Amino acid sequence: MALMYSKGMPVGTDMPPFELKGVDGNTWTPESFADARILVVVFTCNHCPYAKASEDRLIALQKDFSDRGVRFVLINSNDAVRYTDDSFENMVRRAKEKNYPFPYLFDETQEVAKAYDAACTPDIFVFDKERKLRYNGRIDDNWQNPEQVTREDLRTVLEDLLAGRDISIDPQPSMGCSIKWK
Repeated sequence: MALMYSKGMPVGTDMPPFELKGVDGNTWTPESFADARILVVVFTCNHCPYAKASEDRLIALQKDFSDRGVRFVLINSNDAVRYTDDSFENMVRRAKEKNYPFPYLFDETQEVAKAYDAACTPDIFVFDKERKLRYNGRIDDNWQNPEQVTREDLRTVLEDLLAGRDISIDPQPSMGCSIKWK
């Protein structure tokens, strides 16, 4: 497992487009989320311990913020040939097991991950209503033990943006397994 950190896409960057198949059988694009005040794009996968540790936190955040116009979308860009746990079939299984409240998309060509300059799983990108990047960083300050979290970075960012405030924390990079490139 190669530990990587998010690279920090520049704040203000326009959201790169995508058109990806979801585990629900639908094809999703940024326009699919036109009603969202904030769109959180998370590059993740099935096998990485960092990604697995973040799942319940992402599910809770989506549930906590869904009625306030925040939508999450998860994207798996890993090489599913070398990492079979990350195959589309296993993505479908994982989404059902965890009862994902958000779309889970497969970036089979890895072009979307490259467009976002995604580096790790999870790698979190928060876009405002104009689909400008406002945040690329971690979920919180303790990936291993949710009970020991002292700073909920992503929650703070979402609260700040929904209140019309500048982000009140110094962004820290996300960390996790490297994206498994072909």
